[in-house]
Amino acid sequence: MFAPRKYPLAVRGWQVEEAMATGAISIIMHDALMLYTLRASRRLSAHFNSMKKFPVLLIQALTLAVLTASPVHPAHAASTAHPSSIKKKPIGKSRSVKAKSGQKARSKSKTPIAAPEFANFTQWQAVDEFIDEMCRDHGFERDTLRSLFGQVHYLDNVVKLINPPPVGTVKNWSAYRARFIEPRRLNAGAKFWNRYATELDRAHQEFGVPAEIIIGVLGVETMYGQAAGKFRVLDSLTTLAFAYPETANREPRMAYFRNELKQALLFARESNIDPLSLHGSFAGAIGWPQFMPGSIRRYAVDFDGDGKIDLRNSAVDAIGSIASFLSQHGWQRDQPLVFPVQVTPDRPWPSLIGKSLEAKFSRDELRLAGVIVPDDVPVAHPYGLFDLEDGSHPTRYLLGTQNFFAITHYNRSYYYAMAVIELGQAISRHRIR
Repeated sequence: MFAPRKYPLAVRGWQVEEAMATGAISIIMHDALMLYTLRASRRLSAHFNSMKKFPVLLIQALTLAVLTASPVHPAHAASTAHPSSIKKKPIGKSRSVKAKSGQKARSKSKTPIAAPEFANFTQWQAVDEFIDEMCRDHGFERDTLRSLFGQVHYLDNVVKLINPPPVGTVKNWSAYRARFIEPRRLNAGAKFWNRYATELDRAHQEFGVPAEIIIGVLGVETMYGQAAGKFRVLDSLTTLAFAYPETANREPRMAYFRNELKQALLFARESNIDPLSLHGSFAGAIGWPQFMPGSIRRYAVDFDGDGKIDLRNSAVDAIGSIASFLSQHGWQRDQPLVFPVQVTPDRPWPSLIGKSLEAKFSRDELRLAGVIVPDDVPVAHPYGLFDLEDGSHPTRYLLGTQNFFAITHYNRSYYYAMAVIELGQAISRHRIR
């Protein structure tokens, strides 16, 4: 879990400036010592036969060691990526929840942390402000949250995983589909369907969502609970809320994950569970259906009737919660899903793709834009046009109904929604063989 700390080959100017502004100059001195020791060892190896330089190098290294006797702040592991995100405020031992910001009396913790992926988030200004908000708006105890965030880890691998694919990456629907429509998942899905047929039918009756769609979601998300994720949710959400990578949408994404962190804390308190016991995906999704904490609080249901919502251990709660989510995002009972179409060149149909996650064009409007819509496509429903790039093969074009776009609210990807649909259909065929 913990990777060796990587020391820079040179101390950057902004590191010195940041350190002096925050009183963390020991970070720079520590890195300088490690750099000097590394270089000194190289010189020593290169001049092993001439030992005259050794006493001088040793004395210089020891001198630097004395200068750097103060403890090193572990958050530097994160600060090299996002120096603007970790301006630290001195933090006091305790304070009233109602105290004004100008009345805070604080002092830095001096406990050294050995693990490089452990960042003392309680000394990050943005985290401190988040703690203030949770105390002020939701009645949390400040000392409790400070203790909690003192145990939260910065996860560099989460920052790497959340990055979008490189520009120019070719999308390939056939390859994407093959990841999910495969024998192991088909067998697991058929077994799950047989075991929970009664509950799947009840979800269909109550919410209008057929079994094959619920089966498809669970199969794509976690292969029926087998791969629900091993990241601590608070580690992931805190990392992404306050150290999101430098991307064009960094600020809105940080705001999103900050809200999900708030929702995770509220959910844990409401459910009377330790928030550090929550595990899930690298993005903080939880349980069989991979609900984000906010979605658990808004859409999850106690479908097994045991008095609690438990998406980590109850497959039945997962079934009902997926159906509830889709129903509240526009799913219509007995409505079709998708229709393949073709398009004509030199017409305005490209402007219709990706407009929104909803079906809003009539069949006639699509035809006027250059979409070749078959006559068997019902005229009564609105549609949205979407495409599936397929590597070296021709791009596929399809019309989606509101039910298709309800699935995209679960995951904002046309590829995802089509994988859910086709996996459910494949398992339905596999099950009756």
